[in-house]
Amino acid sequence: MPNRIAARLDELASRSECALVCYVVAGYPDVKMSQDAIDSLVSGGADIIEIGIPFSDPIADGPTIQAASHSALEKGVTPEKALQLAKSIRKRHPDLPLLAMTYCNILVRVGVEKFMAHAKECGIDGFILPDMPIEEAGAYLQAASKLDLSMVFLASPNTSEARLKNIVKSTSGFLYLVSVYGITGARKSFEDYTLNAIKNAKRLAGAIPVAVGFGIKTPAHVRLMKGAGADGVIIGSAIVDIMSKSSSKAKMAKELVNFAKSMKQACKK
Repeated sequence: MPNRIAARLDELASRSECALVCYVVAGYPDVKMSQDAIDSLVSGGADIIEIGIPFSDPIADGPTIQAASHSALEKGVTPEKALQLAKSIRKRHPDLPLLAMTYCNILVRVGVEKFMAHAKECGIDGFILPDMPIEEAGAYLQAASKLDLSMVFLASPNTSEARLKNIVKSTSGFLYLVSVYGITGARKSFEDYTLNAIKNAKRLAGAIPVAVGFGIKTPAHVRLMKGAGADGVIIGSAIVDIMSKSSSKAKMAKELVNFAKSMKQACKK
């Protein structure tokens, strides 16, 4: 069976459609609500779900996701509980591509291949590890290749051409292009350097799709990224914001469905 992430991206590319990748923190505000949130996002049109496994020192994340991650940890959410969430999502959505986003320590503590194999059993199709430099990725890449898991690496607007080529060589699934300098978090606008970075990444990535994340929160942002050549958009902080501000489960579900619908519509234009 082909990797679900690669299969979904191929299918979307055949329709000239941008992939909508939606991020949810496992166990925020609680495990049941994070499951409901994923169901709502999928109903609204999310193509790929990224499940954040809470970690005590999430260096790549901005205040919104850091706070959600901290809240989940305080409520006792462990990596195993996050993987059990993935397992329940896999049962509900057999064809949905699922990514785990976390930090290297989580895998090292258990053993890289052991953790990845268990994640695969729970329905995970790939990993994003923002604190893993490609120079130290040997064991991760070996395990991922053996298990047919995608390894999504990050590049930033100021990544040199030589380094970007090396990152692309190690990347499977898609290249995660950070849209701005700094950490995650929704923002009001983007600079020209973001659009130039997308064009440059597309030129160097070859057959590897390029998805853009950090700060995307409106359909206009999505259209801007797609117009510059992005194959996908990754949305996290804007989703966590909706979840943290919703006054009830029903309101959260409705708002997430509507949000995903509006973003997915922009992916098609």
